[in-house]
Amino acid sequence: MLSSDREVVCKLVLDVLKPHNPSIVDLAKSILKVAGVKHVRISVQEVDVNTETVKIVVEGEGFDFEKLKKVIENLGAVIHSIDEVVIRKV
Repeated sequence: MLSSDREVVCKLVLDVLKPHNPSIVDLAKSILKVAGVKHVRISVQEVDVNTETVKIVVEGEGFDFEKLKKVIENLGAVIHSIDEVVIRKV
């Protein structure tokens, strides 16, 4: 019997460099608008003169990484690395 399971992203942990504006609250609200995203947690790791290094934890069910990346980049931030990923079958 063939399996019809599909794999969906349920959690990503991202290391991101962002400008001071937008705030982490506004960044989190923008990420939360991506279809499938249910929870966003952002913590500041380091602050420089013009930028902040933040850890972003995104959780949900089947959200699209490329759409998430586009939202982050449109706000002037850059993803340095994907530090953790959780994918499950549904």
